[in-house]
Amino acid sequence: MTTLAPVHIGLVSVSDRASAGVYQDKGLPALRDWLTHAVRNPIEWHERLIADDETTIAATLRELVDAQGCHLVLTTGGTGPAPRDVTPEATLAVADKVMPGFGEQMRAISLNFVPTAILSRQVAVIRRQALIINLPGQPKSIAETLQGLPAANPPVPGIFAAVPYCVDLLAGPFIETDPAICVAFRPKSALPR
Repeated sequence: MTTLAPVHIGLVSVSDRASAGVYQDKGLPALRDWLTHAVRNPIEWHERLIADDETTIAATLRELVDAQGCHLVLTTGGTGPAPRDVTPEATLAVADKVMPGFGEQMRAISLNFVPTAILSRQVAVIRRQALIINLPGQPKSIAETLQGLPAANPPVPGIFAAVPYCVDLLAGPFIETDPAICVAFRPKSALPR
């Protein structure tokens, strides 16, 4: 059996009140819990709890990718239409490439539950060697968008199914997933021989 390379994952929870200690952050634990079950590789965690401030968010994303060498950065919070919701703007400000399919699929999944999913402004981008994805703020929605709706008829794939191959294309580690949680899709030509 081949030893799986470690993957560096940045987790960023964007919340004025949680970062000020007004209430306990639920975003970072939800992200860590889902990824711990879904990803078989050893994970090097880089976690940040920060305020809804565009400059701070952009600086945090740069630091996680440029200094910490993260292959994947997931944010939660700050993607709605309220004046303080600036996570997408900060994410786009650090982007080399925009990956619109991730946001489209997250909204499609969430529309199965709430009509206000169309108010979500999640984006995904490439910065250097990393994929950065804005996720919803609610723990239940985080899991739904990552995992999808496998029991739906027809099943709705989650966004994480495409993440390992995207990381491959960015010359990152080969990420293996637990198929009971998420089946990673790769073209046959991208599978190890």
